[in-house]
Amino acid sequence: MNHKSYLALALPLTLSTVTTPLLGAVDTAVVGQLDNPAYIGGVAIGTVIFNTMYWLFGFLRISTSGFAAQAFGARDELQERLSFIRPFFIALLIGLMFLLLQNPIEYAALKLLNPESDVEALASNYFAIRIWGVPVTFVNYVILGWLMGMSRIKIAVMIQVLMNLVNIFLDLLFVQGFSWGVPGVAAATLIAESLALVIGIYVIAKSTSITFKSLSMAHILDTSALKKMLLVNQDLFVRTVCLLLVFNIFTYKSASFGTETLAANAVLIQIHYLMAYFFDGFSNASSILSGKAVGSQDYPLHRKTLSISAQWAVYTSIFLTVLYGLFHERIIQLFTNNQEVIAIAMTYSDWLLLFPISTSIGIIFYGIFTGATETAPVRKSMIFAFLFFLVVYFASVPSLDNHGLWLAFIAFSAGRSIFLSFYVPKLKTSFAGLN
Repeated sequence: MNHKSYLALALPLTLSTVTTPLLGAVDTAVVGQLDNPAYIGGVAIGTVIFNTMYWLFGFLRISTSGFAAQAFGARDELQERLSFIRPFFIALLIGLMFLLLQNPIEYAALKLLNPESDVEALASNYFAIRIWGVPVTFVNYVILGWLMGMSRIKIAVMIQVLMNLVNIFLDLLFVQGFSWGVPGVAAATLIAESLALVIGIYVIAKSTSITFKSLSMAHILDTSALKKMLLVNQDLFVRTVCLLLVFNIFTYKSASFGTETLAANAVLIQIHYLMAYFFDGFSNASSILSGKAVGSQDYPLHRKTLSISAQWAVYTSIFLTVLYGLFHERIIQLFTNNQEVIAIAMTYSDWLLLFPISTSIGIIFYGIFTGATETAPVRKSMIFAFLFFLVVYFASVPSLDNHGLWLAFIAFSAGRSIFLSFYVPKLKTSFAGLN
């Protein structure tokens, strides 16, 4: 394995993952062209609610990818099938539960975030439509994770890109063409996600031997395998809770500074998502290689993956920092034409220059740990990073206001990298005969 083969995985995956935040970014950009900043705020609040639900269960994709990659590396066809079937049922059940609980979820979320009344009304309209896509999204996580773990990168990328192209087209059609406003944005996303589900199920059904008849309930409900999956998912769930607490605190405090500052921070956070998901493409490549290394017990591949991943964390940090530094004003203007929101966003835009270098190791090495399904360090390091965020938050926000909020966010991002790095030497225990 060398830089060329790593990039052959990483670049298509980056293309795939960087399209993911476009579902929120395009939503924000389209309504940002309307004359009232409350539209941006409504979509921002709605997006936070769904990011909360989706990120809490993002382990469905991540753990599926890790287990599938290990089964693929071990050339175990039975485990390849089971690595899809088990999380598929879990995703479906969790999604249906959210549909049943949609009213209390909406009430609690809006009370917690406490936006201004006009923003709350728009966020409620957004929620009422997108909630029906929750089971769809959870199953899509499993489909995407399994395809990635099986190294079927091209089809995974095609599905993701197609979903986002459809979303962009429908956003423009519904909002600018039909003047549906925020409900149009939500409907576009729901339709795009549903299309991705149909295509993903079709691809897996046509191109693999996965059938329910070929698997017994004894295989699906194997106690040791389920325990391992639940432990991994538990660690990733705790990690995501910490991440979401940071973003929800960030949004809550942003709202307290007024609608214009909330809108400006929402624009900057969308830009941050694009950067983070750019790193996530490299993280996914590292996860696939790490899973293969563990599955085949190839320790040299593991060490090479660590080395190349670290190098590309540095390279991508430099690239994103320079790109944003040169074009940050133009990038912000892509999201809104409201001059007051642009002016506020420009006031705080320099904080994002620190984001790539502070978070790159944390995101990319996260993939190595999840590919090896060694997730306890991920959980522990994220807890430490969250506590670091709280310390900086309470120390800086009272005196620095929104600058203090961004300082706390960057401190959290750096903490993710620093604390996870401490656990890297322990990864070799995933390989038989190594202590």
